[in-house]
Amino acid sequence: MSESSVTPKVTCTLRLEFPSHEEAEKIHRSVELDNLGYLRSRVDGMVIVAEIAAPSLNSLLHTLDDFLACTSVAEKVVSKGSTRKSP
Repeated sequence: MSESSVTPKVTCTLRLEFPSHEEAEKIHRSVELDNLGYLRSRVDGMVIVAEIAAPSLNSLLHTLDDFLACTSVAEKVVSKGSTRKSP
């Protein structure tokens, strides 16, 4: 039986706040495709809201770790791009 067909036993809602709605949108778009099937996420103002449901705590922690790592990289790329000076 695959993990996706198991009823979730552990859930988590994560809220990540960013300096602007635009930054939150860019970061969300950057990580959204990687999350399909693992978590649901949306942008609410300046916040990315991620909802995770998993069959076990270990699975939830793995998904959280992966999501946070990808979000951290996307945030660094987005913030670096916003600090560049226009020609």
